[in-house]
Amino acid sequence: MLRLPFTPYGASDLIIATIACLGTVAVCVWFAPVAPGLWALAGIAFVVWLLLVNFFRDPERVTPKGRLLVISPADGVVQDLEDVDEPRFLKGRASRIGIFLSPLDVHVNRMPMDCVVVDRHYQVGKMLKAFDPRAITENESAAAGIEVLDGKARMIVRQVTGAVARRIVCPVKPGDRIAAGERYGMIKFGSRTEVWVPKSLQIRWAVAIGDRVVGGQTILGELEEPR
Repeated sequence: MLRLPFTPYGASDLIIATIACLGTVAVCVWFAPVAPGLWALAGIAFVVWLLLVNFFRDPERVTPKGRLLVISPADGVVQDLEDVDEPRFLKGRASRIGIFLSPLDVHVNRMPMDCVVVDRHYQVGKMLKAFDPRAITENESAAAGIEVLDGKARMIVRQVTGAVARRIVCPVKPGDRIAAGERYGMIKFGSRTEVWVPKSLQIRWAVAIGDRVVGGQTILGELEEPR
């Protein structure tokens, strides 16, 4: 079955944008012979439409196979990699890797490992710029708590809004089984995505701050088998 290269999470947005932008282009072109200034408006509307089409693209990805591999949940650049406390779900120290997504990146999020969703926590917050350090803890976010390695361990994959990103799509619910690299949501118009790995799990990171990663494809690291 032929699949369109756009995310269904943005179908309504793309339809509205297409009607509005291409409708504006058509009207401007129609009246441009008597109002030449409308050519510029037509050009702007067309460029905006192209940017939105680019934003909602959703290419296929080949996800590396490996039970212990942690796969990038998003396209972007590794912004930080540090140890933090997570008392709510992981109940202890964790390694958190944060990926910054620019408006030009693919914004569909993918699961980092084969998992079962056991928790979903939505936090109402601010809309600070995604690269502002305060955005990590103060911005609006959605965290999916997952069990991996046949229930032997827990992790978190978290979506965080930014100054431009205003909507998180996270339709998962407890009990959902999701494969590594499988799509599970998106952040609309740029922000950050994180993976939290408890310190009780040993992980060899394969990326560093500043590296560009590809969602569903880049290996962030590899876990050691939990005892």
